[in-house]
Amino acid sequence: MVDRIGNSSNSLARAAIEAALKRQSDAVSSMKLGVDGTSSAKPSAFSQALSDGLKAVDSEVRRVDDLPKDLAAGRIQDLSEIAAQLKESDLSLRFALEVRNKFIDAYREVMRMSV
Repeated sequence: MVDRIGNSSNSLARAAIEAALKRQSDAVSSMKLGVDGTSSAKPSAFSQALSDGLKAVDSEVRRVDDLPKDLAAGRIQDLSEIAAQLKESDLSLRFALEVRNKFIDAYREVMRMSV
């Protein structure tokens, strides 16, 4: 999904997003390690649900990327179908962004707590 963000003039934004994704991936992999340094066998239900949701949003966005090819090939006859898929993809992406924002807000609140 990062490959579709911006063009060569927005390489700074792309680099920032890729760095954030790498940091997030490193944090997740370090959280999966047990006390003895071995990886936990099974992910939690929450992390599995989060992963499934992200995969669903990604597949939704990728499906919309193929719409122009499908229209040109004649596989889509009705333009209202394209509009509905675009709107569904837009809503899915906005929802995912709002969930991300809520996670960030919750993380900031936890970090402000005194122990």
